[in-house]
Amino acid sequence: MLYIQIDFNSDEALYMQLRNQIIYGIATDSIKEGDALPSVRQLADTIGINMHTVNKAYAVLRQEGFVKLDRRKGAVIALDIDKLQAMEDLTAEMNVVLAKAICKNVTREEIHRIVDQVLNGYLEEEGKGL
Repeated sequence: MLYIQIDFNSDEALYMQLRNQIIYGIATDSIKEGDALPSVRQLADTIGINMHTVNKAYAVLRQEGFVKLDRRKGAVIALDIDKLQAMEDLTAEMNVVLAKAICKNVTREEIHRIVDQVLNGYLEEEGKGL
């Protein structure tokens, strides 16, 4: 079951919020490989946003290797198995996140604690625990 919560007061773009919610759904196993996402029109109507916004989120997810477009099913969860590319992307994103943390005087230990908390949250939801 796909549950999307959009914060219309957030500074974050709506399509990025939608993208992030879908990625979170995949990470927590509420959306699985092979599951079809709602049609652009259906999802736009359900959450009250423009169809172009949903379409942009789906396009970004496709570009990032989270979904593929299927003529019959629409957008389908299809995780890209290119781990090396995923690691490069993660490194690029982490560089910015860590730079922000350093600017705010967050310590190495605090960063490690946060990473462990986040990972443990995902692994506990999947029943894998560390």
